[in-house]
Amino acid sequence: MSAPPSTSPPAPSSPPPSRPPAGVGGALADLRANLRYDLPASLVVFLVAVPLSLGIAVASDAPLTAGLIAAAVGGLVAGALGGSPLQVSGPAAGLTVIVADLVNRFGWGVTCAITVAAGVLQILFGVSKAGRAALAISPAVVHGMLAGIGLTIVLGQLHVVLGGEQQDDAIANVLALPAQLVSVHGPAATLGLAVIAILLAWPRLPGSVPAWVRNIPAPLLAVTLLTVVATVLALPVERVEVGGSVLDAIALPVLPTSDLGGVIVGVFTVAIIASIESLLSAVAVDKLRPGTTSDLDRELVGQGAGNTVSGLLGGLPITGVIVRSSTNAAAGARTRASAILHGVWIVVFSVALLGLVQQIPMAVLAGLLVHIGAKLVNVAHMRELHRHGELPMYVVTILGVVLVDLLTGVLVGLGLALLMVLRRVVWASIEVQEPSRGADGEADGAWHVVVEGALCFLSIPRLSRRLARIPEGADVVVDLVTDYLDHAAYDHLSEWEERRRIAGGSVRIDEVGTMGLVARREATAGGPGDRRPGPVPRFLAPWSVWQAGQDAILTGLREYHRRAAGLVAPYLSDLAEGQAPHAWFLTCSDSRVVPNVLTSSGPGDLFTVRNVGNLAPLGGRGDDSVGATVEYALDALGVPTLVVCGHSGCGAMQTVLRASATSDGGNGGDGGALGRWLTGAAESLSRFRGGHPVGERAGAAGASDVDRLAMVNVAVQLDRLARHPGVADAVAQGRVRLVGLFFDIATARMSVLDGDRFVPASTDRLGAGTRSGAELDRATRSAPTPPEPATTTFPVGG
Repeated sequence: MSAPPSTSPPAPSSPPPSRPPAGVGGALADLRANLRYDLPASLVVFLVAVPLSLGIAVASDAPLTAGLIAAAVGGLVAGALGGSPLQVSGPAAGLTVIVADLVNRFGWGVTCAITVAAGVLQILFGVSKAGRAALAISPAVVHGMLAGIGLTIVLGQLHVVLGGEQQDDAIANVLALPAQLVSVHGPAATLGLAVIAILLAWPRLPGSVPAWVRNIPAPLLAVTLLTVVATVLALPVERVEVGGSVLDAIALPVLPTSDLGGVIVGVFTVAIIASIESLLSAVAVDKLRPGTTSDLDRELVGQGAGNTVSGLLGGLPITGVIVRSSTNAAAGARTRASAILHGVWIVVFSVALLGLVQQIPMAVLAGLLVHIGAKLVNVAHMRELHRHGELPMYVVTILGVVLVDLLTGVLVGLGLALLMVLRRVVWASIEVQEPSRGADGEADGAWHVVVEGALCFLSIPRLSRRLARIPEGADVVVDLVTDYLDHAAYDHLSEWEERRRIAGGSVRIDEVGTMGLVARREATAGGPGDRRPGPVPRFLAPWSVWQAGQDAILTGLREYHRRAAGLVAPYLSDLAEGQAPHAWFLTCSDSRVVPNVLTSSGPGDLFTVRNVGNLAPLGGRGDDSVGATVEYALDALGVPTLVVCGHSGCGAMQTVLRASATSDGGNGGDGGALGRWLTGAAESLSRFRGGHPVGERAGAAGASDVDRLAMVNVAVQLDRLARHPGVADAVAQGRVRLVGLFFDIATARMSVLDGDRFVPASTDRLGAGTRSGAELDRATRSAPTPPEPATTTFPVGG
């Protein structure tokens, strides 16, 4: 449907409408503005929902009116109360197997009572903020559950398509299928197969077909067209039996009188499966319309309210349904009014036009259900799960659902998922490679052992068996590609290494460097008696953490050439002819400050300059090294950003403060090389003592004197850079911006200098302070001169 000429419906990716003026008038204006999109979208969803609801009621062994009641309640109640505005709720194929089993065991009245109780439980889930927790179930299990349900539907409804009756379970359906094929009912099979053919062909219509034709919902077209054909030709096929009006079907649920344990299991099964389906659908709908975010806890409350009302009125359980929800978004819906209106249209249809439903052949609805069930077996999901090694969980869940029941299938799938996660956490891959043999049959080289994964005490028996295959006295190289190594595994390897060396063989243990947490490390803090265990973040692999005396540099070089050089070579080869860094980066020589890690950059990105105290003397003090790098960065490399980065706990600033309390006045000590160099920090100390605003702000926030001086020092060094003739010209032309950074080592957080204070380096804040070079120059020249030499205000950059 087309919109008024002045506007067009938003694309699915368009943002939500802007907020109207506050008050009643604004709310009415908002309603009118969105209704022209929501009204046509609700009609499209209604046309899709009616045949699907009827088919799902048939597959659930429930009265047909139960499907329409559930669809209406899903729109009116869940649509109004839920937390996903564009989600459309109603009876879902994912619950058909569960409901059919409950109907067969307890009867329809008790099944309605189970639906009511499941709705109350969902409300409790939402009130207790359990919405996100439901998403913790492995996608492999969820997709396997849906695929198992789909296969069960297909196997049962194929018999109806062929003119027969479905059997009691999936195995019986498979065993009875050959006989059903022999005694196929021609008219019924023709109608059922025609429905499937239309549903498959309609989305593939060529673009030359008019858009209004292609936009007709395929389920509505197939059911309507073939019902008309069956009526006109008076085909002898079984037709739908409604058994009265929707108003007659409304009845209170029946309380159970026996098998209360089975009823309770049914309540939890319906509540959990319906919640998971609804939340997954809500998350998927958010992706269809960027800018919208569902309140998952509120969505659970809305779904629970919908199920409570649906059960009280004699309807099926409801969930958020992705087919109807994606149709709603694609049709241009903007607010929850579309879902509510679709419920209104279903009520009108159920009251005024229910008699038409009795003309629909059962084979037509069965064909629709076969198509729905087949779509639940998603080949794309299978490929993705296979890539991630999770296909076994998917297959096991399907088999459990099809061969036993849904709850068993889901529990078996979850059990396997937990076992696979446990295996990945504690399992180590251990491979022993024999050396090649020379012409004389002698070993040419060392034995090679590769250990990957988490090496802990559970893997020691298998590790011992693998290592026992290596002959006594042979040379061995052990590659540890581990992210975790516990004390038991370390002790075992150390003792094995010692035994090999005593026997005359050589052992070399190499490792891949990892940045991560080692489970436990004993580090000497204050002396021989002060030993504290605890997690220690290191740029070392676990073996090096246990071996405090190992030469980490040589080990790192070997591992770089063994494993990393080949990976970075393609990137470095592009830089072999020259560099084009995006920043000149001056920082302290402190080993804890790693510029590339802090800026998430790689080779060729930063032109890094390091010295004690991140000072920029720029000539005049007997050292032109920093000034030379600035000139090279500007003239030869054309960098657009100059960065000065200080850090907490700076040893240079500590030295300057200690010296300031003595006769040397802060010049760094005894006149040696360090003392002469730190005279470059005298201006920073003077500004700090004079109440520099950066230092005052940091002091008010509780920073120590050392850190306050380090922050002031960053501002002062930026001032020096701004006074450099080449930098001043580049800033005035807008070619360069200056950025001050401060790294707090204890918290691993970076801050950015913004005027007279450091602010957290968040994306939003970084963008807020950026100004052009011309604006910076005007601000610098027009700024009033304070009593002390002022620190220029520089744009914040990232």
